[in-house]
Amino acid sequence: MKAKKGEAKKMTAGSTAQVRATLSFPPEVYETLKSIAKQKKVSLAWVVREAAEKYIEEKWPLFRERE
Repeated sequence: MKAKKGEAKKMTAGSTAQVRATLSFPPEVYETLKSIAKQKKVSLAWVVREAAEKYIEEKWPLFRERE
């Protein structure tokens, strides 16, 4: 079953399902992100996900994944 537009797929334990998003950046931010990705030899998407995870950990530590 396909999720409706704007709805996240239901995740089950151990699921690695992800939600796709379209983001817009100012050109200088985009170029910086591309440069970081190239230096780290990872995708731009990986850099953005990593930054978002760190932002959430810093701003809302109670939402941090349980270890």
